Amino acid sequence: MPPERVYALVLFVSFWTGLSCAQPAAPAPDRRNAAVGLSAFEKWLDEDVAYIIAPQERADALRLQTGSQRDEFVVQFWLRRDPTPGTAKNEFKEEHYRRLAYANEHFASRIPGWKTDRGRIYITYGPPDQIEAHPGYAGKAGSEVWRYRFIEGIGASLAYGFTDRNGNGDYVLTSEPPQRSPRRP
Repeated sequence: MPPERVYALVLFVSFWTGLSCAQPAAPAPDRRNAAVGLSAFEKWLDEDVAYIIAPQERADALRLQTGSQRDEFVVQFWLRRDPTPGTAKNEFKEEHYRRLAYANEHFASRIPGWKTDRGRIYITYGPPDQIEAHPGYAGKAGSEVWRYRFIEGIGASLAYGFTDRNGNGDYVLTSEPPQRSPRRP
């Protein structure tokens, strides 16, 4: 074997042996900027899951002190809602974010779609089974009635009424059935 190959082999073995004998490094401290981590978590609480998080879950979440606790809370939040645990796909989470995106795309006016009344109902209960629409235009009021055949935890034959008083796309909830616990997507 040529001397340069022997030298390279000795270097490689020395390096590899040094790595395998080395003590494992101590876990790195959580160096995330707490303000940034908290801000992202608050956004998640106040926007992403605002309509589907239970009051007690929200209270528990607000008591968390570290980024790793918040990260674990988010993981567990979605796991509790996963209809097929043990699979790579969380259908509940995917459907929730699909609804959120749909609301932002279709119901935005002067405010983001998720903040509108139609966005809130859509995100919480999903697409209505039927929509009776009377669009407004150029200052003329419009209205919509969303009908659901059944919403788990609320009941059957439900109708939500929305009015666009100024014909500018700002639909406001004007009538709704009695509220109980919302169904999960």
